Amino acid sequence: MDFRQGQRLGKYDRLMTWRRPLLDPRGMPSKQVEALPTELTVRLIRFVVAHQGFRSRSITVVTTLLDPVAYPAAQIARLYGDRWTVELRLRDIKTTLQMDILRGHSPDVVRKEIYMHLLAYNLIRALMVEAAETHQRPLHRLSFAGTLQYLQAVLPYLWLFAGSFRAKQLYQLLLNWIAYDILPHRPGRLEPRAKKRRPKPYPLMNQPRSEMRKALIS
Repeated sequence: MDFRQGQRLGKYDRLMTWRRPLLDPRGMPSKQVEALPTELTVRLIRFVVAHQGFRSRSITVVTTLLDPVAYPAAQIARLYGDRWTVELRLRDIKTTLQMDILRGHSPDVVRKEIYMHLLAYNLIRALMVEAAETHQRPLHRLSFAGTLQYLQAVLPYLWLFAGSFRAKQLYQLLLNWIAYDILPHRPGRLEPRAKKRRPKPYPLMNQPRSEMRKALIS
């Protein structure tokens, strides 16, 4: 990527025109290649990521957000730095809400499971937004797992006192607990993708349980 080419929008900020390759890329069907536009205007932004204790890295982002006024380069660089937050949000759905293992035996039931997990996730996030706005706390530093635990503890009593002044008090108390469960500030956080515990040395259950029981008896 030669930043001497294209239209200059700023330092290390360029508009360039990319053309469809004459030869089909490896692994890409010809129909998909033909469906691509012959030319595409993209914006290339290069910036340096530097964190204390780590080696600086040069990152180049390619985007179709072409307007430098509506989408400043510095803002795009900050959004790229927040990509780890997206990983954490996916972990909230898959691990904290236990969607990593779906128990449905038909496509329709599996879809319903996914929809219910997403619905629960959005409701919990809405609760966190309300807590952050009510108590003027930073939204992205509130604990999702903590919010889920507080909600599970208070929800039976909210149902018990539904429609009463006691329920309103409990709800405000719930918002207060959520707002003051603040996660530590960890800029540039980097975590290994590894398990802390070794799996147990058992074989996979790839047969019906009844057949495996018969095999044990015989």
